Amino acid sequence: MLKIWKPQNVQATFAAAIVLMTLISVLATTPVSAETAIVAEQPTVDAPGKKKVEAQIVKLAEGSVLLPVPGDWKPVKPRSNIIRYEFSIPAVKGDETPGRMTITAAGGGVEANIARWAGQFQTSAGKPLGDGAKKVEEKNVGGLKVHVIDLTGDFQDSPRGPFGPKVSRPSYRMLAVIIPLKKGGTWFIKSYGPQATMKRAEKDFAAMVEGLKHLP
Repeated sequence: MLKIWKPQNVQATFAAAIVLMTLISVLATTPVSAETAIVAEQPTVDAPGKKKVEAQIVKLAEGSVLLPVPGDWKPVKPRSNIIRYEFSIPAVKGDETPGRMTITAAGGGVEANIARWAGQFQTSAGKPLGDGAKKVEEKNVGGLKVHVIDLTGDFQDSPRGPFGPKVSRPSYRMLAVIIPLKKGGTWFIKSYGPQATMKRAEKDFAAMVEGLKHLP
C-alpha cells in the first residue's frame, strides 16, 4: 500500500535537516591548532609492528646530495623560513609528542654549531652535559665526510624562535648530522624528541646517514 506523507511528517523531516546542516556547519568551523593537527596525524607505532616504507629522497645542494629520509617520517610545513625541509617522526606508544627533524643550510663552523646544540641540553639538575651524554663522530659516507652528533638530556626548546621563551623538555634526545660541502654550503640535519621515540628512530636515522649519496 502506498504510504502518504502527512504535513506534520514533512515538517519534522525539514526540521531535522536544518538541525543536521547546522551541526555540520559548526563542526567545519571549529578551530584546530596547527600543533594539534600535526600530532593527531602521527601514527603511534611500536618497533615489532613497524612496516617497511620506502625512503623519501630529499635533494640537497641543488641535487648534488641525496638524503633518503625514512618513509614514515611525515613531511610538514617548516616552522620558520630558514628551515628548508621539516619532518615529523612518529611517536611510540606512551609518548604524547612526536619527534621533529629539520634540514637547513647555514653558515658557521662545525664545532661552533655542535657546541651550540650541546648548550641547548642540560642535566636534570640544570648542569651542562657531561661527556657521557654527548657523542660526536666523524664518518665517511657516500663520498662525504660528515659529523654525527648524539645528545641526551633536558632539552631547552625554543618553539617560537631563538628570541622567544624557552620551554624545558625533560628526557629528550637529539640525533644530528652535519654535512660540509666544498660547493653547496654546509647542511645541518637535526632530529630530536622524547627519548623513547628517538630510541625507536635511532636505526632509521643511522640508515639515513649511511644512505647519503654525493653525486659528482
